[in-house]
Amino acid sequence: MNSWKYPAFWLAIGLVLVGGLAPYVMDSNTLRETMFLVLLAVALASSLNILLGYAGYVSFGHIVFFGLGGYVGFFLISELAWPLWLATLLGGVAAAILALLLGMAILRLRGAYFALATIGINEALRTFINNFTPFGGPIGMELNFLVYKQYGGPAAMQWLTYWAVLALTLAVVIVSYGVKFSRFGLGLMAIREDEDAAMVMGVRTPSAKTMAYVLSAIVPGMLGVIFFFRNSSVEPHEAFRLHRSIEMIVMVMLGGQGTVLGPLFGAAAYEALRGYLLTSPLFKDLQLAIAGLLLLLIILFMPSGVVGWLRSRFRKLWRVLE
Repeated sequence: MNSWKYPAFWLAIGLVLVGGLAPYVMDSNTLRETMFLVLLAVALASSLNILLGYAGYVSFGHIVFFGLGGYVGFFLISELAWPLWLATLLGGVAAAILALLLGMAILRLRGAYFALATIGINEALRTFINNFTPFGGPIGMELNFLVYKQYGGPAAMQWLTYWAVLALTLAVVIVSYGVKFSRFGLGLMAIREDEDAAMVMGVRTPSAKTMAYVLSAIVPGMLGVIFFFRNSSVEPHEAFRLHRSIEMIVMVMLGGQGTVLGPLFGAAAYEALRGYLLTSPLFKDLQLAIAGLLLLLIILFMPSGVVGWLRSRFRKLWRVLE
């Protein structure tokens, strides 16, 4: 496919690799922890972009896949002693199955109705997990630190999970790029512009939207397993935080929805801002308020995001900034 020859693809891969390898090259554990959060944000935003950016469906409850996948994988590791890699795969499968079932039902809705439905699903599943005894109920589950011995100890585990997140980030960027320049991706973008017209033109909108929903759910489900395994515990309120979904939307919109590089830039910029806000005595309690204000400003003054703005100002960058 000729689109793989575009500079944008290699620029995206290069940025992820340079940022991802920096902690190892510099031998910095502090930088590793920072980049872990950045890569996590990039992967989550890029996943959401498949649904939001390409198909035009705004999901305010996308974190539900992160939470469900994390719980399923954590249970398999802590209670059934499954290896991390297999539990991570099953976390992605669980998220994909949930997305498939939900997609066949709620993707018939459009606009605000779909957005509200995703919020309700997230809250419903959080409440269910909160009362589900095998998953620890409201107190969640904790991991015995002896489990880390088979991975070389806690220090080695930190690097193992870091490399896993880097690999998943690369994978979702490649998938995002492949989808955008495929016939399937063109169908999604037709749905985004005018769903009724897309149906007239022969796009199978129900199956296309459901497939996009499933694709956007797999990586968050796998990331949830790695994140909570790394933290050694999982709780309902942490796994299904609604504001995480809002932050994912801000990242996509900030960088540029419907572009491959947009979620990378948006996630990195938002994580830098978030890190500053959380460590600032003045703004630490205003993080979500500032995120909401930022989203409002983007919609009003820069609806196409940073990448879209740059492409409109500098035409020569079109093939570089996809």
